[in-house]
Amino acid sequence: MRYQNVYIESIAYTLPEEVATSEQIETRLGPLYERLRLPQGRLELMSGIKQRRFWPLEMLPGDQSVKTAEKAIDLSGIDKNQIGGLIHGSVCRDYLEPATACAVHHRLGLGPSCMIYDVSNACLGLLNGAIQLANMIEIGQICSGIVVGTESSRSLMETTIESLNSDISLSRQDIKSAFASLTIGSGSAAIVLCDRQLSKTGNRLLGGVAKTNTDFCDLCRSGRDETASDGMKPIMATDSEALMQKGIEVAGLAFSDFLAELDWAADSIDKTFCHQVGKAHHKLLFQTLGLDQSIDYSTFGFLGNTGSVALPITAGMGIENGHLQKNDRVALLGIGSGINVLMLGVEWNS
Repeated sequence: MRYQNVYIESIAYTLPEEVATSEQIETRLGPLYERLRLPQGRLELMSGIKQRRFWPLEMLPGDQSVKTAEKAIDLSGIDKNQIGGLIHGSVCRDYLEPATACAVHHRLGLGPSCMIYDVSNACLGLLNGAIQLANMIEIGQICSGIVVGTESSRSLMETTIESLNSDISLSRQDIKSAFASLTIGSGSAAIVLCDRQLSKTGNRLLGGVAKTNTDFCDLCRSGRDETASDGMKPIMATDSEALMQKGIEVAGLAFSDFLAELDWAADSIDKTFCHQVGKAHHKLLFQTLGLDQSIDYSTFGFLGNTGSVALPITAGMGIENGHLQKNDRVALLGIGSGINVLMLGVEWNS
């Protein structure tokens, strides 16, 4: 995919105030650790994740998405009447129906001609939403749009801890599938895109590639969809090692196509922002792609894996902290369970 008229005008994020360290989570897992004689510090040592954050229990994802979207729109300077598309792209949403985008649209005060809907694709939801908006902008259907999402990990964390402590039949081998659930964090992010005429930043979205291998769609899977039931207790089973290996294998194939599509060489990429999983994934990904880890900006150590908002949050924080310079070639490297890979190239000018 290639774009001539699409620009990234702003990336915004918000984070929960409540911080939970890996040490605190291990303390809560005391019964499990004692029974299986697990060493303290194991969670941080294996993942590289020191802490993650949680939203208040009663908060709906759409509540926070409104705040983050407002911030992104303000940063962009684009009039709300010019926003022709709103996509809510996180795994977490308010209700089965209507789309969470409906309440967000209403509370933002966007116009009646603004196209709105939800997109869900594990950790790639916001990037998929960005591509859909880019397509609409490129063909002249809209002049600007916003994709926003909010991930909340508290319920998954609580259910995982409860399950691990209460099931005394679990062995060390059995608990491996719950490891990834203990690395999940919460956050919210939004991206505003617009056409050439509206852009004041000149940060052009050049294009990118998508690659998938659904032979491995069962390596990371939640319980059955019970979101219509009160008191939902989500649970996840993840083969972390296999998912990492197969995901990066697909990423390697995608990266070759990505370089060819944009007519780039690996050593011509100045900066990267990636989906945030943990230190082992980060190291292996950059080794596989032949990239220097120093060009990347990472957040997994203090935010954990925040799902679909991980990459845009990391980009937003990196931009704030001066990671990008004028004329940088920037690669956005997204990987999600399924397995899906989406890689986008940006020419940064602001």
